[in-house]
Amino acid sequence: MKLANIENPQDLLDVVDQCVGTVELVTPEGDRLNLKSKLCQYISLTSVFASASNIPELEIIAHEAEDVKRLMNFMMRG
Repeated sequence: MKLANIENPQDLLDVVDQCVGTVELVTPEGDRLNLKSKLCQYISLTSVFASASNIPELEIIAHEAEDVKRLMNFMMRG
């Protein structure tokens, strides 16, 4: 799924922490970072998220249906 216009990356990571299954960030190079891992969260915060105050688009893969709903709710409510 593609997430767009993420204004507060920490809010996104808080939602990811609530997910029960694996949630992966797909980098522009095609690598997958497990966002449930604190190390990967740190790497993504310092590289992907630090490049702009507003992230225009991210591709995230959630493996559980309830996690997809949780991420969709995050995007709808902002």
